Amino acid sequence: MRIAHLECFSGISGDMFLGALVDAGVSPQLLQDTVAALGLGAKLEVSRVMRSGISATKVDVWVDGEKDMPREEYWAKQEASHSHAQHEHHEHEHAHEHHHAHGESSRAGAPAPHKHAHSHRGLNEIRKIISVSAISESAKRAAISIFEALGSAEAKIHAVPIDSIHFHEVGSVDAIVDIVCAAVGVEALGVEEIVCSSLNVGGGMVKCAHGTFPVPAPATVELLKDAPVYSANVQAELVTPTGAAIVKTLAKRFGVLPEMKVEKSAYGAGSREFPGYPNVLRIVIGEAAAQMTAKTQSDTISVLEANLDDLNPQVFGYVMDRLLEEGALDVFGVPVQMKKNRPGTLLTVLCKPGDADKLTQLVFSETTTLGVRRREESRQTLARRWESVRTEWGEVRIKIASMNGTVTNYAPEYEDCRRIAAEHHVPLKTVMQEASRAYLKNEMH
Repeated sequence: MRIAHLECFSGISGDMFLGALVDAGVSPQLLQDTVAALGLGAKLEVSRVMRSGISATKVDVWVDGEKDMPREEYWAKQEASHSHAQHEHHEHEHAHEHHHAHGESSRAGAPAPHKHAHSHRGLNEIRKIISVSAISESAKRAAISIFEALGSAEAKIHAVPIDSIHFHEVGSVDAIVDIVCAAVGVEALGVEEIVCSSLNVGGGMVKCAHGTFPVPAPATVELLKDAPVYSANVQAELVTPTGAAIVKTLAKRFGVLPEMKVEKSAYGAGSREFPGYPNVLRIVIGEAAAQMTAKTQSDTISVLEANLDDLNPQVFGYVMDRLLEEGALDVFGVPVQMKKNRPGTLLTVLCKPGDADKLTQLVFSETTTLGVRRREESRQTLARRWESVRTEWGEVRIKIASMNGTVTNYAPEYEDCRRIAAEHHVPLKTVMQEASRAYLKNEMH
């Protein structure tokens, strides 16, 4: 199994991730074409730079003739521009009043805002931009998922619905370019799994759209929930919200460098230079060792159970959907015979331990149960990955499970097949059969 390991000893940002992908062999022209397809008036500049003696690839986004920059520099520039504009406005008013000393009122207005100020786009607008772009369906899903992760973090911080969030830095053109190119680039990299190291978040304070905050910024902290982080060496923001969202969405797990046969290593450069400290993101790509792939993955899950004997059956389906929407790994019901011979249903919810309290409250609020049982269990899982296959009606994702490097199970994604069947008026079983056939054909080649 071909895997990639991200070494975030100097954090991660969108441009660092793109630089590492290009350095690892992803075509710069592919990313240039991706940017052009977005139609946002942006372009990429790819260059070689040195960071503390390490040669790395730097990817910069240019919009309207200006290059993107670290956000503390951006906000410092905005403040300087605002102060300069206020000063010019004051001088202009003073000169105007002096010239019209006979009591004529001044009609001079303040200068127009800086033309390169970042746009504040909403999540729905960003979804539309990505959905109509000329990239693969799987890359669209990945890019939208990254933005939804950002939106969820912002929504929680500001206590508002996700669709009402209007992004600041992350809604700008350069952030959209970073995220969409990240999704396209990872697909082109051709690895089955991304593993991420612990993340050095840096330290100090950083200026954001809503004020000055300690590093890591609020959205970054929320995005890195359950991820291993630390602070060392540099007093600056090393993990940006965009970088955190990319890792949260694309990395399958966190850990040290896995046992592998190294194929290549590559470096993506950050914008800033720190004396004596390499501001780079390293990606190591290789084939996982046979003894590693032979192992199944192990983790701990929470199991929630509740007996229901007086719940409207129509409500039960709704409760299952809500639990899955809120992060449950699986939800199912088993018919049981309860006291006084009443037929009932045993509701079982499998979830991450961190989600157990939230899902327990949902069960209490949406069902008639008076008690929810909870226990922790360990489980073994097969290695899983996704591939997309093309059918005559569109792309379908295939979930593939493997053990010892050998595929043991594969299945078309139901939601993709259901959507295609409804849109094209084709029997669902026909779509699923065609997707399976396409996958097997690809495997033979």
